[in-house]
Amino acid sequence: ILIDGGRGQLNAACQALRELKLDIPVISLAKEFEHIFLPDSDDPVVLDRTDPALRLLQRIRDEAHRFALTYHRKLRSRPLSFSMLDRIPGVGPKRKRRLIRHFGSLERIREASVDEIASLKGMNRTVAERIKEFLEGIEVRRS
Repeated sequence: ILIDGGRGQLNAACQALRELKLDIPVISLAKEFEHIFLPDSDDPVVLDRTDPALRLLQRIRDEAHRFALTYHRKLRSRPLSFSMLDRIPGVGPKRKRRLIRHFGSLERIREASVDEIASLKGMNRTVAERIKEFLEGIEVRRS
């Protein structure tokens, strides 16, 4: 495992691996000086900036960063919170759209009464009760 960070991050990763009883080789690469830390060594390994081994570790780290950033940007670009409505039996695209248009947020849907939800066009009491039950069982982030 390649850890992005210094001695502290390496120690935390090693502790987590020990707690999980996993014997996996691990090193860390500290960004500022590109020092490599090993679990049982006090001194960092310092490679020449042009060393192919250091370049490989940098590319692995940078690719992991790129992948993580791309993933998180993709998550933020779509309204994930409303996708929770997709998990409720009886709530399809039309009902979901009506709920979102009428209430504007999951928090407001959760605050609505069963009667309010059931009164929407295309909705019925059974589905309204399912929606309330589902939303009361999850934590809804406030926007």
